[in-house]
Amino acid sequence: MRTGGNASLARRAVVSGILAVALTAAGPGPAEAQFILVPMDRTQTNHLKAYGLTYWTLEHVGRAEWLLNYRGGSFLLPDIEGVRREAALRGVSIQPIGGADEASIRGIITQSNMEAVVLEKAPKVAIYTPPNSTPWDDAVTMALDYAGIPYETIWDKEVVAEDLNEYEWVHLHHEDFTGQYSKFYITFAGSPWLQEEVARNQEMADQLGFADVTGLKKAVASSIRDYVEAGGFLFAMCNATETLELALAAGDVDIAAAYADGTPADPNATSKMDWTQSMAFENAEVQIAPSVNAFSDIDGHQVNTPWRRELGAFTLFEFSAKFDPVPAMLTQSHESVVHDFYGLTTSFRADRLKAGAIVLAREGELVKYIHGTFGEGTWTFFGGHDPEDPEHQIGDPPTDLDLHPSSPGYRLILNNVLFPAAKKKRLKT
Repeated sequence: MRTGGNASLARRAVVSGILAVALTAAGPGPAEAQFILVPMDRTQTNHLKAYGLTYWTLEHVGRAEWLLNYRGGSFLLPDIEGVRREAALRGVSIQPIGGADEASIRGIITQSNMEAVVLEKAPKVAIYTPPNSTPWDDAVTMALDYAGIPYETIWDKEVVAEDLNEYEWVHLHHEDFTGQYSKFYITFAGSPWLQEEVARNQEMADQLGFADVTGLKKAVASSIRDYVEAGGFLFAMCNATETLELALAAGDVDIAAAYADGTPADPNATSKMDWTQSMAFENAEVQIAPSVNAFSDIDGHQVNTPWRRELGAFTLFEFSAKFDPVPAMLTQSHESVVHDFYGLTTSFRADRLKAGAIVLAREGELVKYIHGTFGEGTWTFFGGHDPEDPEHQIGDPPTDLDLHPSSPGYRLILNNVLFPAAKKKRLKT
């Protein structure tokens, strides 16, 4: 495990030509402009839709630049009529700049902790989510919808069939990959929505030839790991982070409490776990009691237990844009301290991280936001459910992002969507 600093990320580091933008007091006139700067500091009126504008530019023009650590991680787009029109429609603040402004800053950036990353292709995005899930029940889905970034939805059938390989970036809806239905049966056993979820999962297990839902979810988790190993970009939040890893490490071990009668899982499950099969975590103690609404001790907040930890705030690390461009991309924000928010998995214990994990944000001794490589691909895990709804409850109304257009927590989600678009080159050592 490591945190922010100047250490070099060995795999999938990003380097491109050096560029920064310094605006003159008045700025160039429209006829002189060659680029459009999308500032991402506190002057930006809609940070979240600025990501959608940049994605649209990649789709229609095929090139943009991400100015790491410059004015909150601003974007530099070609000055064409379509970009200006889209910015106006989305309510995104832009500033036209000319060649003189561009040239004047090239020497400055070499002396600063900044870098310009070339973005080349709009990544094809998929969200792993149950067929009848509501869009407002997943922060990533809401972020993409609000920003105007297109995506497709997939579920177990597509994952088992290895359809993940069609996508550059995959997000995991807050699924419980252990097959315990997030232990919602403790409180919601008679709820129609939970009964529907159980029936839907069991039907899918039968259709795909698995003996039970636990076996299906283990196979799904394995396919997701294969996707990352082959070069995919994976992003997960809430309990999808923790339960994916538990399912991978479980192998043939039964770590799921029997849903029907509440029978405890294998009492020796913890000692039988094979953590060589996981990507991010290791040496966790599995929670086998069916009456305790927690999966393991990976999560530091244990939100639905008597020993629940109260929320605070987490701090983003500042990375070297030149030597650690990948974690620098993932932490671009106009705010370095962000209010925390609960999820079934809210945070991660630092002593449960594997050695190669990079800590992107921390709350005291707990970790909120982490990243790492696995094979040729990468994974990024973000604890919590909804950055603007700290104690989200089942049935709560959806978060209105029009009220939070500059949410730093939602910005972290959207950083990950553009990450696969970056031009990849190995750093010189």
